[in-house]
Amino acid sequence: MKVCELERSLFESFPKEDAESWDHVGLSVGDPDSTVGRVLVALDATADMVRRAHDARANVLLAHHPVYIAAPNAFVPRAGSHPQAAAAVFEAARLGVSVLSFHTNLDRSQAAQELLPRLMGLEAQHSLEHPESPGSPGLGSIAAVPDRPGLQELAERAARAFDTAPRVWGDRDMPISSCAFLGGSLGDLGESALKCGADAIICGEAGYHVCQDLAARGVGIILLGHDASETPFTRILAEAATRAGVPSDSIQIADPPRQWWTIEGGRS
Repeated sequence: MKVCELERSLFESFPKEDAESWDHVGLSVGDPDSTVGRVLVALDATADMVRRAHDARANVLLAHHPVYIAAPNAFVPRAGSHPQAAAAVFEAARLGVSVLSFHTNLDRSQAAQELLPRLMGLEAQHSLEHPESPGSPGLGSIAAVPDRPGLQELAERAARAFDTAPRVWGDRDMPISSCAFLGGSLGDLGESALKCGADAIICGEAGYHVCQDLAARGVGIILLGHDASETPFTRILAEAATRAGVPSDSIQIADPPRQWWTIEGGRS
């Protein structure tokens, strides 16, 4: 299988037209005609992850986040005057690692809609973006919470499910019967969650004023951390690569780096 054939197959699972117009998806670095050997799957396409792919004898790095959105002005070893993407591209070219990314097109997939609630033992009903059309591509999801736990109990479950130390907005004792899920940034989908009847939102991150407003309107917000909320998407990518024809024993999911920590020691 060639890199271009793997890319083509993955676009069948995560159509390019489902990506945001500003997004950079598909092949960013590498020879599309090179043969796929081993594949390392990761959340981020950083220089360190490129080196980890090379060390694992993988010539393809399959990532959720693009190596860049807008291309850097130069591709050089990392220095203070250049963004990390400059070094990532430099290392990928130097080491012969092709970099493929599937970002907001994966975010809109049925697999992404279903996975985050399932990690908490819940079932996605429809997306937040297109609630009128269950089963269609769309960002986020909504799920019923049958046992109606308090917000604190729900946050504790989320901490265990996503292996993180979340920040929480809202009354800790408020009962939750419906919960919205969104990997990464909440953006402007808080209003959509409200319209879908969500009592709580579990997402990676959200702005201060967004959280303040939603909490004042009676919605609990559980902020997992952007990376913690989307690390599970590496499983989706690995499964899609297997369906595309890459042998499962040639695919490795990278352990996510611990990039931030709390003084309570919840993430290190």
